[in-house]
Amino acid sequence: MKLAITGKGGVGKTTLASLLARVYATEGRKVIAIDANPDANLASALGIDAEEARHITPIAELKDLIEERTGVKSGSPGAFFKLNPKVDDIPERFSIEKDGIRLLVMGTVKRGGRGCLCPEGALLKSLVSHLVLGRSEVVIMDMDAGVENLGRGTAKGVDAFIVVVEPGQRSFQTARTIQGLVRDLGVKKCYVVGSKTHDGSERKFIVDNLPDFEVLGFINYHPEVIEADRTGRSVFEVAPVALAEADDIKRKLEQVIPR
Repeated sequence: MKLAITGKGGVGKTTLASLLARVYATEGRKVIAIDANPDANLASALGIDAEEARHITPIAELKDLIEERTGVKSGSPGAFFKLNPKVDDIPERFSIEKDGIRLLVMGTVKRGGRGCLCPEGALLKSLVSHLVLGRSEVVIMDMDAGVENLGRGTAKGVDAFIVVVEPGQRSFQTARTIQGLVRDLGVKKCYVVGSKTHDGSERKFIVDNLPDFEVLGFINYHPEVIEADRTGRSVFEVAPVALAEADDIKRKLEQVIPR
């Protein structure tokens, strides 16, 4: 299963990514969790110690590696570089593993925008393509609202794009924009998960306002999730109800995407 989790900032993408990673790992599946979000917080959500997390260098900032694999120094203007660099050893060399989940932090291209034609952008794009198309593990990508790191072929290898929304119109508009971007890549597998809902009326509000989406389920509002963020603990340690909701979402995924 290859999942891309996206949505407006602050809606709960990282919470869902960490919970789904835990659900699959608990089943004995090998999981690669990719933090492709500019505001990288997946390590904390997975329960990785803060001191250990501080030693994670995002792939986009590994200047020696970028030069070695692309043939060009990061930040070199107008240079020719390899568009398909070697990346198959990167997941093992530059990840942190905890409880059966291997975490990779991608980082962001800091000039020219995400997905720019530059050495670091080429390395990130090749790495994502390898993880989606060339690995047998469950791959869960915690992304921002864009899809720049996904080429057309890579996007078609993703089993599902999951847009996380909260009960609000700005969140819904982002979901519709993402749906359009995904369709432009030739992919129709775009679903919604509701987040931070308090009651049935808010859940219905999401369903009613997004009739073009299939809703996989909800990660409702739980004070324990806020507590996990405050204390730096993993969500699944302190919010078992949220973990059960993620398990329901995973089961629904298996219904809409038979293996």
